[in-house]
Amino acid sequence: MVQIEWTSVILGVMTLLGGCGWVIDRKKHKQELEALKADVKQKELDLSTDFVQKFRELISDPLEGEVEKLRNEVKELRDAIEGIYDCPFRDDCPVRERMQRKSRGDGEK
Repeated sequence: MVQIEWTSVILGVMTLLGGCGWVIDRKKHKQELEALKADVKQKELDLSTDFVQKFRELISDPLEGEVEKLRNEVKELRDAIEGIYDCPFRDDCPVRERMQRKSRGDGEK
């Protein structure tokens, strides 16, 4: 009968240790899960940063350069058109006549 009691005590102690081990493992797994979530968020942030950098490098910056060139060309064209009125040959200006034909739809083909 004494062995049954020792067996019960040993079984109880092992169960208690197993339960404690389960609780400790649960906390450990929870910490690992939080670390993995933080790692995933960091990788998403890195990917977002890389995406923005590539977008700027391949799309935004070249477009900004082209827009700036177009603005300069439009400014030069506007200055040239305004300069027609100061030109001594404005009554017989071939550029003005060509522009008027194009604006009417009679432009050269």
